[in-house]
Amino acid sequence: MAHIVIIGAGIGGLPMAYEMRDAARAEDRITVISKDAKFHFVPSNPWVAVNWRQRADIEIDPSEVLARKQIDFIPTGARRVHPQENAVELEDGRKIEYDYLVIATGPKLAFDEVPGLGPHDGFTQSVCHVDHAVTSERAWQDFVKDPGPVVVGAVQGASCFGPAYEFAMILDADLRKRKIRDRVPMTFVTSEPYIGHLGLAGVGDSKGIMESAYRDRHIKWICNARVERIEDGMMHVIEHDDEGKEKRRHELPFKFSMMLPAFKGVDAVFGVEGLVNPRGFVLIDKYQRNPTHRNIFSVGVCVAIPPVEATPVPTGTPKTGYMIESMVTATAHNIRALIDGREPAETATWNAVCLADFGDTGAAFVAIPQIPPRNMNWFAQGKWVHLAKIGFEKYFLRKMRKGTTEPVYEKVVMNAIGIAKLKQPGG
Repeated sequence: MAHIVIIGAGIGGLPMAYEMRDAARAEDRITVISKDAKFHFVPSNPWVAVNWRQRADIEIDPSEVLARKQIDFIPTGARRVHPQENAVELEDGRKIEYDYLVIATGPKLAFDEVPGLGPHDGFTQSVCHVDHAVTSERAWQDFVKDPGPVVVGAVQGASCFGPAYEFAMILDADLRKRKIRDRVPMTFVTSEPYIGHLGLAGVGDSKGIMESAYRDRHIKWICNARVERIEDGMMHVIEHDDEGKEKRRHELPFKFSMMLPAFKGVDAVFGVEGLVNPRGFVLIDKYQRNPTHRNIFSVGVCVAIPPVEATPVPTGTPKTGYMIESMVTATAHNIRALIDGREPAETATWNAVCLADFGDTGAAFVAIPQIPPRNMNWFAQGKWVHLAKIGFEKYFLRKMRKGTTEPVYEKVVMNAIGIAKLKQPGG
């Protein structure tokens, strides 16, 4: 019997558990460790933040479905991974031993790297976690009673830019519905070198399309921006030129702000020799396997991926849902190969596929592969993307409730945008 332990029960961890159960032998034991007792669908957080969704709409209790699939569930956070002991130390002091470990924790949100950033000890909101989205919604309801300037964006070192673009457009749509858009100056602040860069050096005509969309909606922007500090109602931003030299300083007043932070590795793995890079992201080879600790794998946002290109202000590379599902499938097949005495052979399809909702319209992009030069470089917009995102949300939540492992992105996203089926590992 092999014991496979998965840390994390989010977008990567829960599908990993389902796929691993299908790939493993009947006698193999699977355990999921999670600091959160419930799963929530992260892409819907911007909707929760403006009361277009309730928390209960996007949250499920995975314990029942995991039990039905004979997967153990421990809703306790991991304190530390001990590779030399093949064990995970939990916050309550227990140690869970493993034969194979999959790290799917997601990131640590590095709000502390910018003074005044974040919903805890700072002055800005976040949509990175459903708890943050709920807090943001309360702040938004207060804001619309007495509106003023809004600042939305992503600070230096951020790698997940899509939600910032989504949220700016969703706020615009919500304000227009309330007929108070004319009372709200909006500014988008980003570390990207240009609008539509997305941490991917652009996709198709994402620059032109996003600039046009922002002009149409009267959203100003500042690129190559480093947020120096944030005070109550005031953001201090340093704009840089293309060589990374200081170009201009901005003092941006705001009554509501949502800024995405940079990501780091979680405390449970940060600084573990041979396991992570200096930022705490898990080092993996092409089989999702750690080169040093050969029985440890990793999937999702917590894996180490180099930037697509050097930028004047640091930006990271996003990990989209399609890429994460591909990582999960490859990992499940590779662990089963090791159990059977074979070497891993499956590699993830590192393609970027994303649906971004803009409230009453949306944008979709496909980058195949993610790092240029690409075989496909496609970006489009329209109301159909908004509808596809709603369909995707419903489908993914249904999948998590039922414990199924079919590839959501192939069935929903790829069909929705009319792109031929992309090969999945093991397919």
